Amino acid sequence: MRPNLPNSISIFRVVMIPVFMVFVLLDTPAGRIVAVCAFVIASLSDFVDGYLARRRHQTTILGAFLDPLADKLLVAAALVSLVSLNKLSAWIAMVVLARELAVSGLRMVAAVENVVIYASVWGKVKTNLQMFTLAALVITPELFRYSWKLGGHHVTWYFVIVMLVVTVGSGIEYFVRARQSLRGRPAPASVE
Repeated sequence: MRPNLPNSISIFRVVMIPVFMVFVLLDTPAGRIVAVCAFVIASLSDFVDGYLARRRHQTTILGAFLDPLADKLLVAAALVSLVSLNKLSAWIAMVVLARELAVSGLRMVAAVENVVIYASVWGKVKTNLQMFTLAALVITPELFRYSWKLGGHHVTWYFVIVMLVVTVGSGIEYFVRARQSLRGRPAPASVE
């Protein structure tokens, strides 16, 4: 079975991840520029595949799996790379990854109960902030010079703080909405 265009774009996004990682881990000015271009192209392709899937009425189960997987792999690759390069603290990467895994797990539990937890506005804001912040960290110092400080902190520090607040806040929002949707449903019987 040949994947449709939106699913092919999601697959392309996954293929871009190793390209991004190779160049970002070179940790050279040219490598960072190629890496941020690959990251931005992969990030923007997320909007394109979703738009095309809705516009062409080509939403599929494969696409529903591939699209968020590609997003999470891209974010995880950026976080791991930035921690490796000492551009991001490991605890920050852990908070972001924990939120992503928790919401994915929540969606799986809801799916078992035939409840769909749709992306919220805050979830979309979170994704955009993550992509912007991670790209900014990759391209520092080429775009955001190390001398650019405000209140004793580099400007990207503020991007990271806003990203963290929105990441955690949107995760909490998903759990609050899911609690309302799943309230009163009996737990499924365990299978042993």
